[in-house]
Amino acid sequence: MQFILHNWYLFAGLAVVMFLLVAGPISQAVYGVKIANSAQAVLLMNHDAAVVVDVCEASEFKAGHIPNSVNLPLSQLKDRARDLDKHRDKPIIVTCRSGNRSMKGAVLLRKHGLPTVYSLSGGLLAWERDNLPVEK
Repeated sequence: MQFILHNWYLFAGLAVVMFLLVAGPISQAVYGVKIANSAQAVLLMNHDAAVVVDVCEASEFKAGHIPNSVNLPLSQLKDRARDLDKHRDKPIIVTCRSGNRSMKGAVLLRKHGLPTVYSLSGGLLAWERDNLPVEK
């Protein structure tokens, strides 16, 4: 017990790290965000006319993105989520460069009320790794 009291900052740091590790999966489950890999995303796009929303900043988007994707940077997504209301009846696939920001964007869109939202696992890097087309 004395060790804990003398090293409270280590345990506080551990608590923060543990929280950060479980926050993503918990918010995914609470808000009903689904995960899609590249192959599943292609099926959703081809069979269900899914809309791909890229939450990268404009400069990253110009460097390369999934064809026909819509760029709504994560920094603006909360204010511009209503732009996607016309696609309410279609699945929304949220992507970014590596897949880290896409989950945050997907949660925001679910909070906005969009019913079917996916996060692209691995983001554009996984998409490119699977030799799928990229638009520049």
